[in-house]
Amino acid sequence: MKISVITATYNSGATLRDTLESVLKQDYSDYELVIKDGGSTDNTLDICREFESRFNGRMKIMSSPDKGIYDAMNQGIRATTGEIVGILNSDDFYSSDDVLSTVAHQFGETPDIDAVYGDVRYVEAEDTSKHVRYYSSKVFRRWMMRFGYMPAHPSFYCRKSTYERFKLDGTQIEGFKGDASCAYFNTSYKIAADFDFLVRTIYVGRIKTHYIQKNFVTMRSGGASNSGSSSHKLINADHQRTLRECHVYSNIFFLALRYVYKVGELAVGKIRRFA
Repeated sequence: MKISVITATYNSGATLRDTLESVLKQDYSDYELVIKDGGSTDNTLDICREFESRFNGRMKIMSSPDKGIYDAMNQGIRATTGEIVGILNSDDFYSSDDVLSTVAHQFGETPDIDAVYGDVRYVEAEDTSKHVRYYSSKVFRRWMMRFGYMPAHPSFYCRKSTYERFKLDGTQIEGFKGDASCAYFNTSYKIAADFDFLVRTIYVGRIKTHYIQKNFVTMRSGGASNSGSSSHKLINADHQRTLRECHVYSNIFFLALRYVYKVGELAVGKIRRFA
C-alpha cells in the first residue's frame, strides 16, 4: 500500500533537515515524498537536492510560485500517486520511526475506512526537547466540530479517492487561481482550510475514520494557527464561516468553549515540562 507524504516548503532551510531525516528513518518503504516548494530564496532547494539521492527515487521535487500553503498542498496532492495521502509540514517531524507502517497496517486491517488520525506534540521552536502541549485526538467525536474541535490534522491520513470525492469546484472559490481540478483545500481560507476540509469530509460527508492512539508528529510552536490573539480571531472567523456554509449550527459561544480544553492541555504540558 503506497503512502504519499506531502511537504510544502518556503524558505524552510532552518528546519527541513529534521523533517527529511524523520521520513528517511521510517521503517516502511512503500512511500513517496512530494516536496512542493513555493520558490524559496534560501537553501531549501539545496537541502532537497542534497537528500534526493538518499530517497532512492521516492522523492519528487516541485518548485514554482504558489498562493500559499493550501495552494501548495493542493498542487502536492494532485501530484501524488499513492493510495493514502498525508501531510508533513516542513517545520515538523515524525515522532517515531513507525508512523507510516502503523498507518499502512491500520488501513490493511480495516479496509473499509476512509481515514485515520492520531495525536501530535508541540515543542519549543528553538529547543525541540522542551515539551509545550500534547494534542490528543482521542476525545474527538463528529459532533464536536460544532465547537471548532477537530482531529489533529498533521496526523490525518486519508485515501486519495477521498480527496477526489470531496474536492471543490475551483472556479467557484473566491480568488482561486490554481488548477480548478485540484481544489482539495479552499484557498480563500488563509489559516483554517484544514478545518474546512475536515468539516466537509467528516461532519457533512460522514466518512469512516479510525483513531490510532499514537503520537504521530512533533510540531514546533509558533505556526500560523498558534501564534497569538490575532490568529485566534481569524481562526474563529474562519470556523464560523465554514460551519455556516456547510449548514452546521454553531455560534461564537460554542467555539469559545474549546479554549477551556486547550488551557487544560497547556497546563498539563507545563506540568510535564517541569516534572
